[in-house]
Amino acid sequence: MEEVNLWLIFLIALHAILEYAYEDGSLFVCPECAHEWTAEAETDNGDQRTIKDANGNALNDGDTVTVIKDLKVKGSSSVLKMGTKVKSIRLVDGVHDIDCKIDGFGAMKLKSQFVKRV
Repeated sequence: MEEVNLWLIFLIALHAILEYAYEDGSLFVCPECAHEWTAEAETDNGDQRTIKDANGNALNDGDTVTVIKDLKVKGSSSVLKMGTKVKSIRLVDGVHDIDCKIDGFGAMKLKSQFVKRV
C-alpha cells in the first residue's frame, strides 16, 4: 500500500512540474496523458526521486539499457525496435525521464517504463 502511495506522489510531482498542465475547475489536467489531480493532492515530499526500469531496477546516469517494445518515433515514420541498446543514458526530470542518443536516430527522450537495464 505504501508503494502505491509513493507512486501516486511521484506521479503528482511529475505532473506538477509540467509547463502545459492547466486548471479545469477544481482539478489540474495534464494534456499529454489526460491525468487529473486536485490541488490538495500536490505535496512536496523533498525526497530524492528514484527512476526505475520496467523490471523495477533502479536506473543511474551512464547506465546501458535496452528497449523492451517497438516504439513509434514522433515526427518520423521510423520505429525504434525492441532490443535496441541505448548506452550512457542521462536521467532528467519530466514524464520522459531518460535523455539519450541512439545510433541511427540521434538525440531522444524515453520513458523509463519502456526500457530495462542491461
